Amino acid sequence: FKKIKTNNKRRLCEIIRQRTNILIDPDSLFTIQAKRIHEYKRQHLNVLHIIHRYLDIKYNRNYNYVPRTFIFAGKAAPGYFMAKLIIKLINSVAEVINNDVSIKGLIKVVFIPDFNVKNAQPIYPAADLSEQISTAGKEASGTGNMKFAFNGALTIGTLDGANVEIRDEVGAENFFLFGLTAEEVLRWKREGYNPREIFNNNPALRATIDFIMSYEINGRNGNVFTPLVNSLINRDEFMLFADFDSYVRTEREVDEVFKRAAVWYKKAILNVARVGRFSSDRAILEYNKDVWRAPVIEVSSTGD
Repeated sequence: FKKIKTNNKRRLCEIIRQRTNILIDPDSLFTIQAKRIHEYKRQHLNVLHIIHRYLDIKYNRNYNYVPRTFIFAGKAAPGYFMAKLIIKLINSVAEVINNDVSIKGLIKVVFIPDFNVKNAQPIYPAADLSEQISTAGKEASGTGNMKFAFNGALTIGTLDGANVEIRDEVGAENFFLFGLTAEEVLRWKREGYNPREIFNNNPALRATIDFIMSYEINGRNGNVFTPLVNSLINRDEFMLFADFDSYVRTEREVDEVFKRAAVWYKKAILNVARVGRFSSDRAILEYNKDVWRAPVIEVSSTGD
């Protein structure tokens, strides 16, 4: 299983080298978020964690992290300004981190352009960790999380959409859960969610936002990220600040499990073994039984 996974990671490494000229370590933990770019899918929460991790390594000399490659893929709707800004943020953060030799290669960040069905094919089998981190209550269902699980990736995610069913099938111990539930999100908003208060009282979060607003990231880009930061501090409609601490803690959990290769691959194998419920074969059989009621034609294995 590990050999197959490693070969798939090497194949993706070569594709990334050809398309982006970024060299990545196939033995690093491949953390992948491949989906439509949208605020509720919270690619920018992923970025906040990457920045937090980077700052901890760079300034606190905390090298007790496993090497990680954070891979993003997805497209934004043509008129969706904030989604396009998130893509620019990913690439701007990648440019700084990927060229900082002081962090000893412990983080690489990649945005794979032109995500489509064809380009997705080598991505899913290469994933170690699948990022399914949308705000609880916002994701209708989604199938990307299923594709990753079928290909032996563990999931870090909220109790949202099909994550709930995947966690039930693979076992809570084989799923990295974090964040508010849908009910808690509604309650926080009903009681008056105040992201600025969280920002003011959370030094680690404040440091990540300060980094985005620094000359190195924001200033060099003509202060383009100011609208995104203002949106988070003043509204944070999708509760990134509320879930930040839980997300960071759970990502550290991921590191600790990945350090124990036998434990990690056991969990990965169990993911593959237990997600058969999400197979299209099962879905078609059930639809036929309950809805279509078409006659079933048995085909002989000998071809007769």
